[in-house]
Amino acid sequence: MAEMIGPRLYCCCNCRNHVALHDDVISKAFQGRNGRAFLFSHAMNVSMGPKEDRHLMTGLHTVADVYCSDCREVLGWKYERAYEESQKYKEGKIILEKSKIVKENW
Repeated sequence: MAEMIGPRLYCCCNCRNHVALHDDVISKAFQGRNGRAFLFSHAMNVSMGPKEDRHLMTGLHTVADVYCSDCREVLGWKYERAYEESQKYKEGKIILEKSKIVKENW
């Protein structure tokens, strides 16, 4: 009998809470605070911190830190607003740092 395999997931590195689906990865070519990061269209089982303006590598953005809803580990941030026209595609998207997530069902 064939083994049932669920969707490929990314989990919090600290508590293994499911936080994103591989199918929601938009890009793996982003830079986080601690190295490489992935841009996702959606995330789950996360909570957001307060919105704040930050000067990032690509200019000024309004962002909110993204936390694991179980253990409160900071996993990345959500782009709330991009001030430069060329960066508007990021609005509403989520950055998860590669060092803060692990793969499951791969």
